Amino acid sequence: MKVYLNGTFLEHTEAKVSVADRGFLFGDGVYEVTRVVNGNFFREQDHLDRLDAGLADLQIRLSSDLRNSIPGISREILQQNNLLEGEASVYLQITRGAVWPRTHTFPEPAAEPTVYISASSFTPHTKLHESGVDTIKVPDVRWARCNIKTVNLLPNILAKQRAQDEGVNSAIMIRDGVVTESPNANIFGVKNGTLYTFPESNYILSGITRKTVIDIAEKLNISIKFIPISEHKLYELDELFFSGTTTDIQPINRVDGKPIGAGKPGPVVRAIQAEYHQMLRSAESKPKKAV
Repeated sequence: MKVYLNGTFLEHTEAKVSVADRGFLFGDGVYEVTRVVNGNFFREQDHLDRLDAGLADLQIRLSSDLRNSIPGISREILQQNNLLEGEASVYLQITRGAVWPRTHTFPEPAAEPTVYISASSFTPHTKLHESGVDTIKVPDVRWARCNIKTVNLLPNILAKQRAQDEGVNSAIMIRDGVVTESPNANIFGVKNGTLYTFPESNYILSGITRKTVIDIAEKLNISIKFIPISEHKLYELDELFFSGTTTDIQPINRVDGKPIGAGKPGPVVRAIQAEYHQMLRSAESKPKKAV
């Protein structure tokens, strides 16, 4: 697999970062994962806008030339890995860079940011989208800036691993008595045909697929309320589902062994799934941008 690291395309086994890199030492960086269908990037500008916001929040400064080159580099990585046909995902990570000595403040002068981009083939979780999944509840113990897509993901990893250890697909995070999101996806509930989801804030990531679901709801005239789902009313919902770049639209059947609604995917999530898949197919048919 070929990757891009700090201006060079090379085999992934040859890619190295310094032990002084602040991403390695502190998790001081941000990342994005973008879905690609037959060489066409799905909602690429939304991912780039979120990247810019995260870099600004962390005060990591890229030169304008480097920032503007990211779309072209991403396409070159796809080409070098023969991923212009079928489904793929592109991973982009930017850290504050390598500097010594280790310090809890931003280095002065600023280090050159570390930029890493890779691509891999992707197979949608079609069977899970059709059948739905089981989950568990876990406390949301993450920091209070979940809106920044940082590489600090240890609480997410522990939650996802706990779900795997208990034999279910994922976890539903609870903070202050309400549902926030999952370790790697946003969450929507359905009651009487209306969507409910945690409002955009510092406690959740502003997911690109979440934005797509909101767009779909508007198109299908599905009412949506940005109101947190109470843990105590979780089992009163008719439907519940995840949304994410590599999760797509994934129905949730049970939480802690208790059914949500009928315990199977319902009509609202099915309608949203169908429209989302149509949007992906539309992306597939778009002409590819020049590499």
